[in-house]
Amino acid sequence: MIVATTMTFGGMWPAFDPRGSMLEFGFPSRIAHSPEAAPVMVIGQARGTIVGLLMFIFYYRRQFQLLDTFMAVAGAYAGLVDSYVVWKQGNPRFALFRLVSSGLISAWGFFGWTAGY
Repeated sequence: MIVATTMTFGGMWPAFDPRGSMLEFGFPSRIAHSPEAAPVMVIGQARGTIVGLLMFIFYYRRQFQLLDTFMAVAGAYAGLVDSYVVWKQGNPRFALFRLVSSGLISAWGFFGWTAGY
């Protein structure tokens, strides 16, 4: 539920505060304050909201194996991509945080702990 909530509402944040959400994501001020970056962040994070909403649906339906699959794949892939991009933009602290937290989410899903394996 924590992952679904974070993805759902975290993905909505850029629609209301693109600059703040980009800074919290780990992007430097030069990107966060760029008007051209805001629509890209809004559109990209909308897809994260979709994944979060699907996770809520799967949880409600008690399809815990699907939740674990989402967390394993999304945690691994998004974690690597997010960390790499934030690192390349000059914020290694946020990159490391994203890598570790996404890795834990991925491991949780990989081991099937939501489904109870």
